[in-house]
Amino acid sequence: MVKGENITITKDDYISLTDMLKAKDGDFFISDWLRNRNTVEYLGIWERIHNPDFNCGEFAIIKSKAGLHSYKISVKEWVAKTNSIGLTAKTGRYGGTYAHKDIAFEFGMWISAEFKIYLIKEFQRLKDEEQKQLGWDIRRNLTKINYRIHTDAIKENLNAVFINE
Repeated sequence: MVKGENITITKDDYISLTDMLKAKDGDFFISDWLRNRNTVEYLGIWERIHNPDFNCGEFAIIKSKAGLHSYKISVKEWVAKTNSIGLTAKTGRYGGTYAHKDIAFEFGMWISAEFKIYLIKEFQRLKDEEQKQLGWDIRRNLTKINYRIHTDAIKENLNAVFINE
């Protein structure tokens, strides 16, 4: 939850930009963020690092138009043209625009510095809870493994005692 609004985070750490916009006052649109030259440069660098199938040629065309008043691009267009993996747009009941956590934090910073801080705090809290749960599960599995080791050792020693008698 960020500033009283639930922000959806998927299993693979993609964060709903649509939910983030609901939590922020004002008329902000994802397409406004996408037309910003700094945003396009950030997305291009992120994609080149994480996406071997990124279409750098199409990216260069988009980058040359970014920042112009007449230029606008949607997330679906961005994904179709560049083969992006960092942003996705889903339709339907659980639809919206989702971004990898790295990109979502950049988007949060564009909305406002305060919003980014709230978003990072919430994301870290969720990861801490996940680690606590994971830690419990690991301890449980280790106990189970140790139990089997101990019982197998006892069986072997008992068999050795009965064979030697």
